[in-house]
Amino acid sequence: MTPFEHDIIDLHIALENWLGKGEGDYDALLARFSPDFLMIPPGGVQVDYNGLARFLESQRGSRPGLKIVIDELTTRQAWAQGAVLHYRETQTRPDQPVNVRWSTAVLNQEGDGITWRLLHETAQP
Repeated sequence: MTPFEHDIIDLHIALENWLGKGEGDYDALLARFSPDFLMIPPGGVQVDYNGLARFLESQRGSRPGLKIVIDELTTRQAWAQGAVLHYRETQTRPDQPVNVRWSTAVLNQEGDGITWRLLHETAQP
C-alpha cells in the first residue's frame, strides 16, 4: 500500500473519530488539507478549505456511532509528489440509512506530510 493509500484510510479513521465520537485534534485534522482544497460532495455544492474548516468545527461529535469503511481503493495516477486515487466509502450509523459514495481524490506530498487538494464524491444509489 502506498503512502497516499494509507492517508486515505488514516484520514477517514480521523473523520470517524471526529464526527462520531468528538475525538481528535481540530488543528491536526485541518492541517491534512491544502489551503486551496476543494470538495464536491454528492449534492454538488462546492466546499473550499474555509467551508471545510467551518463544517469540521461545527460537526464535532454530531454523528454518534458513525462507522466509515473504505474499500475498492486504487491509485489511478501517481507522480513524484502526488497521486489521484479512487475509492468507495460506506458510512453507517445506528438507525440511519447506509450512505455509500464513490470518491476521487488528488493528494500531494508536501515535505514530510500528505495534503488533500481535491475530493469529488458521487453518491451510490
